[in-house]
Amino acid sequence: MSISPSKTMLQSRIFTFLVGFTHCVYFKVFCSASEFSLDGDYLLGGLFPVHEVEQSTFMFSPEAIECKRHAFTKSGYQMFQVMRFAIEEINNSTTLLPNVSLGYEIFDHCSETKNYPSVFNLISEKGLLKPQEKLNSHQPKIIALTGPYGSTRTLTIAPLVTMDFIPWVHYGATSFKLNDKLQYPTFIRTIPSNKDLIQMIIRIIQWYGWNWVAFLGGPDNYSEDGLKLFYKYTSNTGICLAYQETLQIRGNYNQTLKNINMLNINVIVIFALPIYAENIVRAAIANNIRDKVWIASQTWSMSQQLPREPGIQNIGTVIGITERLLSLPGFDKFIYKLKATTNKDNNSNVLVQGNLCNQECKESGSLTAGEIINENPTFSFAIYAAMYTIAHALHRVLQCDVNECRKNTSIKPYMLLGEMKKLDFPLSGRQVKYDVNGNPTISYAVVLWDTETSPPRTEMVGTYDTYPEITFAINNSLMPWRNNISVPFSNCSVECREGYSREQEGFHACCFRCIKCPQNTYVDYSRDPYTCYPCAETEWSDEGSTTCKIRSVVYLQFTEITSIVVISLTACLITLLIFIFCLFAFNYNTPVVRSAGGNMCFLMLACLTMSSVSVFFFFGQPTSVDCILRNFIFSFFFTICLSCLTVRSFQIVCVFKMAAEFPKLHGLWVKHNGQWLFILFSSFIHFISCVLWATVSPDHPIRDSITFNDQTMLICERRNTITISIVLFISWFLGFLCISFSYMGRDLPKSYNEAKPITFSLLMYYLSWITYFTIYLTFSSKYVLLLNALAQITSIYGILLSYFIPKSYIMLFQPKKNTAAYFQTSIQNYTQTISRS
Repeated sequence: MSISPSKTMLQSRIFTFLVGFTHCVYFKVFCSASEFSLDGDYLLGGLFPVHEVEQSTFMFSPEAIECKRHAFTKSGYQMFQVMRFAIEEINNSTTLLPNVSLGYEIFDHCSETKNYPSVFNLISEKGLLKPQEKLNSHQPKIIALTGPYGSTRTLTIAPLVTMDFIPWVHYGATSFKLNDKLQYPTFIRTIPSNKDLIQMIIRIIQWYGWNWVAFLGGPDNYSEDGLKLFYKYTSNTGICLAYQETLQIRGNYNQTLKNINMLNINVIVIFALPIYAENIVRAAIANNIRDKVWIASQTWSMSQQLPREPGIQNIGTVIGITERLLSLPGFDKFIYKLKATTNKDNNSNVLVQGNLCNQECKESGSLTAGEIINENPTFSFAIYAAMYTIAHALHRVLQCDVNECRKNTSIKPYMLLGEMKKLDFPLSGRQVKYDVNGNPTISYAVVLWDTETSPPRTEMVGTYDTYPEITFAINNSLMPWRNNISVPFSNCSVECREGYSREQEGFHACCFRCIKCPQNTYVDYSRDPYTCYPCAETEWSDEGSTTCKIRSVVYLQFTEITSIVVISLTACLITLLIFIFCLFAFNYNTPVVRSAGGNMCFLMLACLTMSSVSVFFFFGQPTSVDCILRNFIFSFFFTICLSCLTVRSFQIVCVFKMAAEFPKLHGLWVKHNGQWLFILFSSFIHFISCVLWATVSPDHPIRDSITFNDQTMLICERRNTITISIVLFISWFLGFLCISFSYMGRDLPKSYNEAKPITFSLLMYYLSWITYFTIYLTFSSKYVLLLNALAQITSIYGILLSYFIPKSYIMLFQPKKNTAAYFQTSIQNYTQTISRS
């Protein structure tokens, strides 16, 4: 069977790759005399970007990389020295790992995909990889690892590191994916995750009320993760991502900036690695972009090169986020000592001249101590804390006391993991502890680039801490804009005035027009600024309100002055009616009582008394019973009284004028007590109509919140106009008959002439009710109910004053007129007058 040329070439490349790897593993003796390694009782692994591949090339087969051929990074070299400094400090400690020395193996990790030999070296056991070995049997070279820098590189090598449960205390991978303990069980980080960084950026945006922002990132896991989290945590915050772009090394940055300007975006979040941030900022300078707010992620917020770019002061305000603690006590001294030693024995400095297993670093020899110290310190404390985390965990596993550790204890890397999760110790003024996902406490600083000074500097203007409690604050007085007078505007729409709701325009929720909320609605910006919510039934609001006010509940109360007056009038009326009833009973056999109707007078007085009782049902909170009885009682009993007056008027006319002309009819009327039959019939008809009114569709209490904005009126609603019209028609028809009969008897003897008093009483009845209904149909107020009660009282007082009071006056003060002789004389005079005419 023949082998294809492509397969032969692939095998050749794999062989070359493995030879390069074994060269580094088995000939490590040539690499030992360098800063990249240190012997010790326990070895730690470190991966740092001393060099950087600016743009990776796609390869069709595995191929190792020579980092020395790529760009040297001072920040990566500084990180590398921070690890060495921390190990030296721990080894010199008399309390932490007292009789134990830590060593290290550090590799230059410059690529995302081509640095596997260094990883293989660290996880190997005596130069061999044993992927099938059990945890208790396998002993990798290192007991813990830190690095590499960046989320993409970390995710690339994660399967190899976690395979052997090697504790991975990371200083520079912030991807939120690494919180997944099923995939990355050994991962612990000393730098906050992208989730915390994104939430911090959102806090800054919200602090100044911006909602129209751009988000720029790179083509890597760090930026992709940040973008996903930004989308997630800005939902329901009112912040709109107006523009988003993934930057490329050789992308069209001019077009990106043009697009941002076209959308009137003044706040730009650059969540990317330094190389992309540098490119876009330089493009902004070249394109004369001005007065923007640039929010820098942790990767480039403390850049030492960008603030020195000519013209950067014109692009606007740069706000960065970084670790609070940036300087390490003793680190400066360590670097000065390192450089002094290097200068004394330059020829033996392998970092300058040697070619040690891909660990060549010629550029470091030209660096001064000041350049190393002043380089971007963003990750210094994270590396420092990582080393101390490993040391403290090992201290516990070895059961160390003040004087010594039990070095004869068999240590496996995974044993450190359990102890790391329990750690809680102070370090340089910070508390080092981890949550269930291996994330540290947060201590961020908000820094402002001051590019007006020479040299440029950064100033801390805000803080964000989660230990011992969550606190966030920005000192506005330190910002270029002060007292919120000239804060850059970066909103899609101008904020609505108070009491106006938003109506979305277009795709983005923060693009809107403002609509004034109508009466009895309000807008609650903390709940939903896009909705005018209706007030509750017991509340009200004016147009353009943000809250509802409690409606005052209005009804006729017993304690009001007007109510007391009406109740007093009613009480006097009832008292007077009872007095007259007694007076008429005492003078029952007198001519005045008999001429007034005799027994019928007592029925009238009793009905008027009962009608008066209905007034008391107008006061207090109305109930269903109140709504029915307040008019039912009056209407029924007052109608009986009207039927009595009608019969009384008819009888007088009948006796004096119709008896002679129609004697048979008059005889039948007298014989069969026609007056009582009429009263009974009309009362029965009226009673039936009242019952229908009270049962078919009765008045019922309601809370009227429509008539007045600020009031809820407790009233009785009239639901059926037909039944109430029938009731009113019967009463008013009887009144009309009464007036007609009275008019017919206007020339009767004075003692029997009831035309004037009956007409006067009925005119008062009609006028009072016409007045009430006019006001009822025209106005709305609780005092309309008071007019209803007054109309009833006026109707009763009209009959009492015009019909019963004059007769009572005669009985009390003119007893001479209350004699049969006086009445006989009156009749004789009337007869003589009729005969003469």
